[in-house]
Amino acid sequence: MKELEKKIGYTYKNICYLENALTHSSYANEVKHGTKSNERLEFLGDAVLSMVVSDYIYKNCPNLPEGELSKLRASLVCEKSLCRFSKALDVGKYLKLSRGEHNLKGNERPSILADAFEAIIASIYLDGGMEQARKFVLSFVEPEIKNPKPKAFKDYKTTLQEIIQKNPEEHLSYVLTGEQGPDHDKHFFVEVHLNSNVIGKGGGRSKKEAEQQAAREALELMGY
Repeated sequence: MKELEKKIGYTYKNICYLENALTHSSYANEVKHGTKSNERLEFLGDAVLSMVVSDYIYKNCPNLPEGELSKLRASLVCEKSLCRFSKALDVGKYLKLSRGEHNLKGNERPSILADAFEAIIASIYLDGGMEQARKFVLSFVEPEIKNPKPKAFKDYKTTLQEIIQKNPEEHLSYVLTGEQGPDHDKHFFVEVHLNSNVIGKGGGRSKKEAEQQAAREALELMGY
């Protein structure tokens, strides 16, 4: 635990909070004897994270309208970002998992790592108060805002398709909604539909470009 405390940058008064934050429900169910999982901490950590990030970007991004603030917050608190933060601390190394979950490499699963990161936020909040939790969260969030990473992908359509096809019952389609301009300078408008719902819109000089932009907007709204 001392090793992880050093990585976190916070020394606990009650180390039990951190131990609880690292206890996955599979381990708690396997061991029993009153062992508590990190699910309640995850719930609290999610609220603290959202508050800290919302407060920070509201005060430090004065020119962003509400819609852009929401998108920025979503990108910072989504599973993908939290998983990355968790990996930076090597949280997977310290997680308590059931034997079955360990064999399935649960300590590498993005959802488990992201949940553990939220639980750690709550553990710091309960042990040291809001300012310590804020300091911890901002150590990850501030660099993301000040030095945004370039998009790791350019093919937004493929990325969106890979996410959606995890649920076979969902159907993704692209609908051309309009075009304008002369033949030599056309501009196309496309919507991407998930079943019957519009989840993104885009425009471009070709149908393919418009589809990519629609997929990009859908991914942003989904927090990717």
